[in-house]
Amino acid sequence: MEPSRRHCIAISNPQTWLYGSLLTTTGVPLPRTIAPVFSLLLATGILLIGNGMLGTLIPIRAGIEGFLPSTVGMIGSVYFAGFLVGCIATPHLVRRAGHIRAFATFCGVAAAAPLIHALSADPFVWSLMRVLTGFCFAGLYMVIESWLNEQSTNETRGRLFSAYLIVNFSALTVGQFLLNTADPAGFVLFAVASILTSVALVPVAMTTSVQPMPIQSARIDIKALYALSPVGLVGAFVVGLANAPFWTLAPLYAAESGLDTGGIALFMSAAIVGAALAQWPIGRLSDRMDRRRVIVALSLGAALGEIALALAGGTGIREAVLFAGFLFGVSGLTLYSVVVAHMNDHAQNENFVAVSGGLLIVFSVGSIIGPTAASVGVGTFGLPSIFVFTAVFHLAFAGYTAWRIATTPALTEEQRADFVAVPVAQAQPLPELDPRAADDPDNGPAPAEPERTL
Repeated sequence: MEPSRRHCIAISNPQTWLYGSLLTTTGVPLPRTIAPVFSLLLATGILLIGNGMLGTLIPIRAGIEGFLPSTVGMIGSVYFAGFLVGCIATPHLVRRAGHIRAFATFCGVAAAAPLIHALSADPFVWSLMRVLTGFCFAGLYMVIESWLNEQSTNETRGRLFSAYLIVNFSALTVGQFLLNTADPAGFVLFAVASILTSVALVPVAMTTSVQPMPIQSARIDIKALYALSPVGLVGAFVVGLANAPFWTLAPLYAAESGLDTGGIALFMSAAIVGAALAQWPIGRLSDRMDRRRVIVALSLGAALGEIALALAGGTGIREAVLFAGFLFGVSGLTLYSVVVAHMNDHAQNENFVAVSGGLLIVFSVGSIIGPTAASVGVGTFGLPSIFVFTAVFHLAFAGYTAWRIATTPALTEEQRADFVAVPVAQAQPLPELDPRAADDPDNGPAPAEPERTL
């Protein structure tokens, strides 16, 4: 078995993930793999703690300030619009200023935004700050992930990617529980988010790792991607359309369901933990059969979780709301990983960066539409209706995928690549960091530039 495929299998194995302190499949100890990029992983963790907390704090505070759900939905939509623009613009900014200067700029703007939220209760100001935050965090993630990719080899990329996923899931969960440290109606939590974003600059500024080559761009043809895999492209759009309302409006739903700040943190964490626990078993299952069947099952499971959320919201039963959130996380927040894997099954001879970048754009477009569209009926039917909206799209996607199964043949086992999980917070990592990029000769690590100083 070729080395790149061996490492993809390693990270889809839950035992490899859980027992990360053991030797890798190549015999390289984890400390030796992680040491050169520890500062970058530390910066990632700090950023995700702050942004994970801020993402939940924004709708909670918006509810306290009396914003309409439709306004909160719009604020969520513009965050993803900023994120999409950031993904497109960051390669150009990094080529102009270098990784460290670009990272410092993104950190500075992203650290100021939470403080402005606390100083103003104007929805227009909040929307502007969310656009800037989305733009900056797209840049921050891309800088860190391109740097991590530069420091990895075919022998260490799988292990490094596993560590990166652990940091993602852990930091997001910690960020939710930081909500319990202060009153969301006050200034302190916004200040904490600002401080964390600022502090994340320190590990990157002090790293001795050589700056990587500029982030590569690729020409993206959406029509060609649809021809390559209709289920993959439609799935990316549907997942964005359904998941973005959860991140944007679910804290409001939890508050209306009777949960206090601690309960909201627990509710959001239940969904994240559900996704973390389910990613690898679902991925392994999808490696053994037509992935479209797993996609149908996950879409139906996500719809079931959303219907459970819609019903639990009116019961006032805390445990029912938490369980429904966990159920949605198991299916709804893992669906994208299988969709990406299915697309890559069909794209093994294509440019990996172009395929993954195209999926990210389609996902982002769905994420821009989703929160605003889902909030339209809230005034009439209440907050639980957002989950009825997303359940309809999951059911429609399940039906579409079932139709594709009936009319087009499945790939053989030899044609399927191994499953690779993706972070639940960012849709997917920068394509080059994904271990599957090792199979694409166009995406190998570029030679490092001479180290530059500020």
